[in-house]
Amino acid sequence: MKKTLREYISEAENKKVAIGHFNISDIAGLKAIFSAAYEIGSTSSPDKSFDQQIPVIIGVSEGEANFIGHKQAAALVKSLREEYDFPIFINADHHKSLESIKKAIDAGFDAVLFDAGKLSLEENILKTKEVVNCVKFSGKNIIVEGELGYIGSSSVILEGIPEGANVNKEDLTKSEDAARFVKETGVDLLAPAVGNIHGMFKNMPNPAIDIERIKALREAAGIPMVLHGGSGITDSDFIKAIDAGIGIIHINTEIRLAWRQGIEKAIKENPNEIVPYKILPFAVEEVKKVVSQRLKLFNKII
Repeated sequence: MKKTLREYISEAENKKVAIGHFNISDIAGLKAIFSAAYEIGSTSSPDKSFDQQIPVIIGVSEGEANFIGHKQAAALVKSLREEYDFPIFINADHHKSLESIKKAIDAGFDAVLFDAGKLSLEENILKTKEVVNCVKFSGKNIIVEGELGYIGSSSVILEGIPEGANVNKEDLTKSEDAARFVKETGVDLLAPAVGNIHGMFKNMPNPAIDIERIKALREAAGIPMVLHGGSGITDSDFIKAIDAGIGIIHINTEIRLAWRQGIEKAIKENPNEIVPYKILPFAVEEVKKVVSQRLKLFNKII
């Protein structure tokens, strides 16, 4: 694999497609995501793919990383990248402390997202800049993403809008704030609040996202944009968001739900089975379906 994650992000923007970012909590999720990306790349025509390979980003939040282990997660992703010469990368998703960011840096992550979106603009800038400086001091080619605006904090099934989430029009990320944030922090990627929410609603659709705001923010920020809380967003909004300037899209709740449904199906069909490697393939298959659909949509593969 000759290209860096930075190059793939730039290429995605130029092609008006988006790189899929999917979180994992176990090896079953990783197996499903990698298999989906690898198989799509193997069957796509050259004019609808990246050198016939579909780049993919594996995300681990602080909680997920603490469960798997930062070094272990990074090693698993690196092993797939090296063995298959495939563009699979790993991101420290929603890390909220400098200590956890340092763990990701030391483990060899390709990217880190420092989440201070719930703080005031001034506090967010101050703390995010500290992370950027820490990454620069490491001497490693690690991408730093900042979050501007609070969109909830859990990839779960929601009963209602999370308390404090910025979903009202007047609360969404503003262009002047985005420009200032990028200039003063030096981040490589920006995750704004544009009507998106972490999680999926139980009995109603997710709010529509503000496409015009994405366009304005991309122009004001001058760096690639990341759409968080992708689960529950409509296909048409995804395509509009990509065309407006989104280069990476995060999906987590959908694959967590698929994982759960796969496990439930395995136990229902095999009530006496206790062997993990005979149960987990059901979860792999369900997660793989979701990831395949999303990757084809984000890469505009029909």
